[in-house]
Amino acid sequence: MHKISRLAALLVAGAIVSTPLLAQNKTFVTVNGQPVSQSAYDAFLSEQKAQGAQDGPELQNAVREELIRRELLAQEAKKRGLDKKDTVPGQIELAKQAVLIRAYLTDYVRANPITEDRLKAEYEKIKANIGGTEYKVRHILVEKEDEAKAIIAKLDKGEKFSELAKQSKDPGSRDNGGDLGWNSPAAYVPPFGEALPQLKKGEYTKTPVKTDFGYHVIQVEDSRPSSPPPYEQVKPQLQQRASQQQIEQLVKDLRAKAKVN
Repeated sequence: MHKISRLAALLVAGAIVSTPLLAQNKTFVTVNGQPVSQSAYDAFLSEQKAQGAQDGPELQNAVREELIRRELLAQEAKKRGLDKKDTVPGQIELAKQAVLIRAYLTDYVRANPITEDRLKAEYEKIKANIGGTEYKVRHILVEKEDEAKAIIAKLDKGEKFSELAKQSKDPGSRDNGGDLGWNSPAAYVPPFGEALPQLKKGEYTKTPVKTDFGYHVIQVEDSRPSSPPPYEQVKPQLQQRASQQQIEQLVKDLRAKAKVN
């Protein structure tokens, strides 16, 4: 699966929230002689509505009161010089930058919408990778190949897989007899996933399977035809993933062109 950076995930999450064009200079309310802009009110009200609040006099009055309280606290902070202390100036700069980034990405996503054809192509690709069969799997993970071979020898003598799994170094499945549940081969790293179709119901690997995690002894308990969810059901997730990829590529392109000294 394509790995998306945390930056791209955060950026696209911000880009989904649209912010209307705001009047920059108009004063909404004055607090101790200091103006609070209409744009601040409009932005705050828009955020509350985006979170599900119902617009009306009650919400508008609540937003007005909150802006007044914030301004009072900000004024007190400035009186104490906190706006110039330690990392506060940097934090303020980062906050301003985050707003600009969100505005830019909102505009970019609107100007470059993800097409339906791209989403359907990605859906078909995922379906192909999943394949037509999923497997109920157990495994035992150890550090050394000789340890895995010794486990296989014990299985050959009739010892129970679930009991031997207690020595696995996989904490997620060790206490459950090595059970990994139902998954398609594509859900696992290639050497592991590639071993599953080679095993019949009840069989285990006769040689250790090496991955970056160590050496595995794998048992297939059962198999069944897999039924991927319909396109419309997973379309929102596909849209989110495609947008993340789009923004990640945008950031890479900008970084490649940037002159950094």
